[in-house]
Parts: sequence; C-alpha cells; structure tokens
Amino acid sequence: MSGTDKTKTGFEFSGPVVILVEPQLGENIGMAARAMGNFALSRLRIVNPRDGWPNVAAQRAAAGADYILDGVELFDTVEQAVADCALLFATTARAHDQAKPVVGPDVAATEMVSQIKAGGMVGILFGRERSGLLNEEVGLANRIITFPVNPGFASLNLAQAVLLVGYEWFKLSTAGALPFAMPERSEPASQHQIQAFFDNLVRELDKVEFLRPAEKRDTMLVNLRNIFTRMDPTKQDMHTLHGVVMAIAEGRKGPAKGGVLDGEQATRLRALLAEHGQGATSSEGGSTVRGLARLLRRNPTDAERILWQSLTRDRRFAGLFKRQTPVGRHIPDFVSFVHRIAVELTNPNETEVIMKDRVERRRWLEARDYRVLDIATADVERDLEAELERLQQLLPA
Repeated sequence: MSGTDKTKTGFEFSGPVVILVEPQLGENIGMAARAMGNFALSRLRIVNPRDGWPNVAAQRAAAGADYILDGVELFDTVEQAVADCALLFATTARAHDQAKPVVGPDVAATEMVSQIKAGGMVGILFGRERSGLLNEEVGLANRIITFPVNPGFASLNLAQAVLLVGYEWFKLSTAGALPFAMPERSEPASQHQIQAFFDNLVRELDKVEFLRPAEKRDTMLVNLRNIFTRMDPTKQDMHTLHGVVMAIAEGRKGPAKGGVLDGEQATRLRALLAEHGQGATSSEGGSTVRGLARLLRRNPTDAERILWQSLTRDRRFAGLFKRQTPVGRHIPDFVSFVHRIAVELTNPNETEVIMKDRVERRRWLEARDYRVLDIATADVERDLEAELERLQQLLPA
C-alpha cells in the first residue's frame, strides 16, 4: 500500500532483533527489511546469506528501508547471532516435536514488550525460504511462534512472516494507535436546516411530477425523508445537497460546460449583443458586454465548440487564444492578445444589425493593430484543417 508521508516523523523503539538464517534471495532480504521499517523494527542480523553481502537485489527490494540494510550485522552461525538474546523466538509452520511453548504472534508480542522493558535482548529467528529452520536451530529458542493460517497451505513468504510478527509487536507498543483518523466533520445539521432542504427538494420534484401517483405521495415523502435522517447529515452535507438540487434544477454553469446553441439561437444572441454594444455609456456598456460574454462562453455553438477544442489541443495554437473575451467593449469569438489576432465566426443568414456590428468591430480592432480572420461556421464543420491552416499563416514564423 502506497502513501508514506515524508513529512511525518517515524517511531523509534528499542525493539526485538530480526534474525534471518541463511536467506537465499536478496529480494527476500530487502522485502523483509521493508516490512521491518513498516513497524519500526530496525535491528537486522543475517546468518550466512547465500549470495553474500552487500546485495544489490536486497537494496532494490527494500523500497526505502536502506537504513536497515546499512546497519545489518553478519554472522557465520546461528549460535553466534543469538548469543546475547535473553528471550529467543523461532518462527515455524511445523511442530518439530519439541516440548516448548507454542504461541501466536500476538502472545509473543506481549512477552517481547515485557522482556524489552526489563532490559533484556529479544531475538526472532526466521528460517530459509525453502526449508525453514532446522531442529537444532529451533532447539535454541525459548518459544515457538506459529501463525493461524490455513493448515493446507501454511508456508509464508519470508517477508510476510516478518511483517506479521512486526505488526503484532508494533500494535501492542503503540496501543493500536492509527496514523490518521477521519477529518472532523462540521456541526450536525439542525432540524430546521434539514426541513428547509427537504422543502426545496420536494418543490423541485413536484415541478417534474416525480411524486406520483397522488395516493402514494405521502409514503414516498416519508421514504425520501428517511434517506436523509438516517445519514445524520452535517451542516456542510446540507449545503452540498442543496447545491446539487439547485444545479440539477437550473442547469449546468461555467465556461464551456453549458448547452449548445443552434444557429437561430446564436443569431438572436449575437443580435442582442450588437444592439447593447451600440450607443451605451462605458460603464453601462461594459457591464452588459461582460455579462453577454459570460453567456456566450457558457453556450457555444457547435462550430465554436469544434474550433475551440482544436485551438486548445493543436500544438500550433495551444495557449495562444482566449474565447469570448472582451477587447474594450467588443467581444471577438477568439482572440490572441500575444499575436493580436481576432477570429470571427460568421453564421449564415445574419441580420443587418449583426453584420453592421461586425464591420464596426473589425474597424475598431484593426485600428489597434489586430488582424481579423473571418471563418464561416459551415467551413469549420466541412474542412476544419483548411481553416486552421489559414489561421496558422497569421502566426509569426
């Protein structure tokens, strides 16, 4: 599981020593070290590793637990590795027919904590990947640790065994404290707030005739109310749900997320913009122009949407153009302030008011060193690439 927060300080405990007996693969040593790091175990001893030491494969598999590998102690025999241990555990999935206590990792962890608090050294033996610990090696231990696993498939990977023991020890040492908890919720919603939301919800449902047939209306209302009372909503929950209902009721908002205007609707909106743009005072006209610009952004025509997607995705134009942005009191369909280029989409059957406004806009823009390119909406839908090539010719080489 990923998610290590590098800004947090880890625990440092005087924990038990992990002793790997003749491990065969460097990858298993590295993964065992990673498991140790998960549970604040830092002391690793290795008895006669098959592929020698240091081991590049172990470092690769350690996934950041290099500090554990850097501190590895090497021994030639198990007897040497456990000589200073006051309490020694041997992990095994087989009985070995030895008369000594057999405990699970949770019970073993309790004994480890007690022994370490008393100042004693605790060691945990882990055997070879293929054959585990020998009888003589288990005979050195005070206790046997075995795991409650499927008896028909009891063999664990070396790192898995280290992880299970480390988990139980760490959980006991930290009193089971979790690294994070659910963020604090906002205050519980009041009955008044829930009722206000519910009234609004019912009002909108009535508009679409959801609560029918009439004879089932009361039952449906009770069932709906129970959905929200069961969830023990907070004030923030109610604000969010209210916003959801209103967004559904009023339609989508925001740049390039609105509806798609057909040609007739686009023509009417253009005419409205042209009429308001003429003869208005600067403050009055500016406010109207900005409002209409927002409306145009939220409700593009098919041709505008197609061309805008190309201008944002094509490397030749990416980042150069803005859509429906006021330049003074005028709103070109697309404008590049960097290269002073304005693109005007022309619709079929435009009114005289729109054409007159377009001529005035072109004159105003050209007087300020803007180059204006007219593109017919039909040409966008018929041969978009040809129109893009025309536009590219206006860009500096």
